[in-house]
Amino acid sequence: MGLIRRLRVTQRALERVLLGESLRDHIRNEEIRRRTKVTDIAQRVAKLKWRWAGHIVRRNDGRWGSKLLEWQPRTR
Repeated sequence: MGLIRRLRVTQRALERVLLGESLRDHIRNEEIRRRTKVTDIAQRVAKLKWRWAGHIVRRNDGRWGSKLLEWQPRTR
């Protein structure tokens, strides 16, 4: 199971605890998300990842970040 999926499952479980609901209540995830008004962890992770990438690209102190991002593979 991937990391993002495990984070989503954990987040949904915590939201159910916040609402006092269990899996046996058969409440859809969308309904739980609407009630708690919590943003999806996968969307938050993706946003932070792009923010970090932008931060790394703007660095110009000679570290490997920009060299790696501009790297071109060798052709055969």
